[in-house]
Amino acid sequence: LMCAIEAGKRGRSVVILDKADKVGKKILISGGGRCNFTNMYTSPEDYISENPHFCKSALSRYTPWDFIALLESHNLGWTEKTSGQLFCDQKSAAVVDMLTTECQSAGVDIFLDVEIKSISKTKDFLIQTNQDFYSASSLVIATGGPSIPAMGATDFALKIAKQFSIKTISFRPALVPFTFSHNDLNTFIKDLAGISIPVELCTELGKCFKEAILFTHRGISGPAALQASCYWHQGENIFVNLSPNENILEWLQKQQEQHPQAELKTILAYKFPKRFAAMLCSVFIKDKAIEIPMRQYNQQSLKNISELINHWQLSPAGNEGMRTAEVSLGGVNTDELSSKTFETKNIKGLFFIGECIDVTGHLGGFNFQWAWASGWSAGQFV
Repeated sequence: LMCAIEAGKRGRSVVILDKADKVGKKILISGGGRCNFTNMYTSPEDYISENPHFCKSALSRYTPWDFIALLESHNLGWTEKTSGQLFCDQKSAAVVDMLTTECQSAGVDIFLDVEIKSISKTKDFLIQTNQDFYSASSLVIATGGPSIPAMGATDFALKIAKQFSIKTISFRPALVPFTFSHNDLNTFIKDLAGISIPVELCTELGKCFKEAILFTHRGISGPAALQASCYWHQGENIFVNLSPNENILEWLQKQQEQHPQAELKTILAYKFPKRFAAMLCSVFIKDKAIEIPMRQYNQQSLKNISELINHWQLSPAGNEGMRTAEVSLGGVNTDELSSKTFETKNIKGLFFIGECIDVTGHLGGFNFQWAWASGWSAGQFV
């Protein structure tokens, strides 16, 4: 949509061919329908790519403030939530309406329920669909990745890239909940379903995220887990600091002084949800699960407990896969593209933009900003 708008403004004859039955379906479901349309603190460090420099050009040329200006020109408001995340006050449908209105003003035609049958190239690109034939001097692939296949998402972009001998990196799920073994689920995770706790979650390679985790019937979700999933590989552990903002040993010592007769699970329930505190005692602090008062814990025991709380090690069995992944890692190899125009280096007139490129943003509006920036940039040259 963004690319089409910009190309249309330049007087280009533009058509969007969309397999979906509605315009902007992923926009409509984003942010619980509120559309987390960008992040005001967007920087190249918020993106994952085999070439971390590729995203810099587009992000510098089309910033969050440019998209905010577009929203405000349509009398749409916005609200900042956590960590610079911006949401549209009039919700997702208003953002889609804004973009379709911009398309209409730029003379862009949008056709829905279009299935691409074949793409070939002689002098121009020839596109055969279930509805018609099209010929174009420029072709932009903006089909995203295969996450959330129930919405029609596929790896179509990689198939087209391979057809034209363009190097790709296989898609894998990102921003996706962790799953756990049957034993772990039955031992403690299922009993915690619905509990959310602010933590700092780290991967084995030391990538850490200080946000909340959410226990589900299948494993662990929530912002910290989704972020960490982008840097986790099969077989690795994750490490959870359950008290990232307070010295837990000093806190336990203080509680021991103030509540010498209380049990450990009672004390931990002052800091954590009651169900979670009971689980920590019965499953992970096994030798201290017996009902003894705090005054009977020696300093080494308190230190051991604090170390568990600060460095709780978990072993995910996997993740929920593309079914629930918000985005996907991988895509068209950025070495094949111009970072200025997004045109492929070896196939004149062929462009790839958005999530189908090997550029993936963190949670919090960064992937939308990449969509706007890459689309705007390509639209200046298509």
